[in-house]
Amino acid sequence: MSPAPSVHTETVDFVMLYIVGISVILLLGITITMIYFVFKYNRKKGRKPVDIHGNIWLEIVWITIPTLIVLSMFYYGYTGFSEIRKIPENAFEVDVTARMWSWEFNYKNGLRTDTLYVPVNEPVVLKLKSMDVNHSFYIPAFRIKEDAIPNKINFLSFTAVKPGDYDVACAEYCGLNHSMMYTKVVAMEKSDFEKWYNQNKTVEESE
Repeated sequence: MSPAPSVHTETVDFVMLYIVGISVILLLGITITMIYFVFKYNRKKGRKPVDIHGNIWLEIVWITIPTLIVLSMFYYGYTGFSEIRKIPENAFEVDVTARMWSWEFNYKNGLRTDTLYVPVNEPVVLKLKSMDVNHSFYIPAFRIKEDAIPNKINFLSFTAVKPGDYDVACAEYCGLNHSMMYTKVVAMEKSDFEKWYNQNKTVEESE
């Protein structure tokens, strides 16, 4: 199995599979139980009904087990969310500007691009803002997303661990050409990124 493209991918995938797995088990268990009861307690008309009395242990079980399951989902979901929201102090900063219908990335050395270039194995923090309407910066391969909103700066942190090109989309409907608001994250080995970064100071790039 190839490594995940970012440190967050496996975390989000695990939470998703955990919730789906429990849901499938419950679905099958409840469905099979219902079918069993349909045949077991099938009675013809004319029989006298009998009162059913409660069972305290059964009630404790069906309250305790679902509660523990939901709490475990919350725990894994929240720890994954906290990991994504935590911004390392030494993160490489990039200013991201969204507008209808393109992304612009501004680096500290004055470089401005329409493609996001980042080094692998180094935390990156994006400072997102919008020049017009609401947009949403979404990297499907990294399982992360953050809104870009007018008059407000939002932050998104990630660490790419596998070199490659990864799609970036706008996940918030933003007008006529919303579906065309795509770009890429290019994750590069640190030596290659530093060479690219230092050779392109104060140069505007438009691919």
